[in-house]
Amino acid sequence: MRPRPINGIAPDKTEGDIAREQLGPRCVPGAPDPARMVPQAEKNTPKHIDPGHTA
Repeated sequence: MRPRPINGIAPDKTEGDIAREQLGPRCVPGAPDPARMVPQAEKNTPKHIDPGHTA
């Protein structure tokens, strides 16, 4: 059993990160990740992030 992290401190890797290392991005070990941003999603993604307002 591995030691549990102290409350308030996130672990270095998530369960998803560990699964991707072992199984690959699409559950095929050694396969490249075919995910890419489609042109429509890239167009709709904001280029700058509004930092918000101080009130």
